[in-house]
Amino acid sequence: MQDIYEALETIKAGGAVVYPLFLLAIVALVIILDKVYVYNSFMKITPSIAALIENYGFEWSALHEEMKQLGPNNYYYRFMDVIAQNKSHPAWWVESRANDESQLIEKALSRHLWVLETIVTAAPLLGLLGTITGMMHSFQLFGGTGLVDPTGVTGGVAQALIATGIGLFIAIIALFAFNYFSKQQAQALDELERLGTRLVDSIRMAEEKARIVAGGV
Repeated sequence: MQDIYEALETIKAGGAVVYPLFLLAIVALVIILDKVYVYNSFMKITPSIAALIENYGFEWSALHEEMKQLGPNNYYYRFMDVIAQNKSHPAWWVESRANDESQLIEKALSRHLWVLETIVTAAPLLGLLGTITGMMHSFQLFGGTGLVDPTGVTGGVAQALIATGIGLFIAIIALFAFNYFSKQQAQALDELERLGTRLVDSIRMAEEKARIVAGGV
């Protein structure tokens, strides 16, 4: 308990800039937890589905059965369902609908990432502001006859260092989170593109077979 109290007192010594920094920290934490929830809940795909789609001439009914394991809220389900529901249309039509759905998914995955990117820049700047105000407070303690309050000088320097340290810590966490989720998003979109290509290729093969049969008749 004593350690917690001392830590809080140390943080308070950072001055008024600490409060907006903590607000940024809370916002960053909420976004990080939201992204973790989204990727764990809506961006999972079973290996059996990926393996099935890789098979030449797979059955769409089998794909429907596999998709049931994902659930309708799953982004992979939504993407594949758009293709499956339109498989009787020309391949160019299906490709267009799939591209529209992938853009909606990309928009959902990138939601609030710009806030994390902003925090990466804003947190150190707020920390720098705390540094400036702390040093200004220290310089004000120098009077015409010399140093007025030696302990006040050290307090101002402490305020400057604490604010800077907190700002940098928040920025580092936000930077790692932003880069991680950006990479996760890129990998997810690549996987969607790969699956979409396989499914549309299957539709094209069915069209070609129908054309050959029609020509033979």
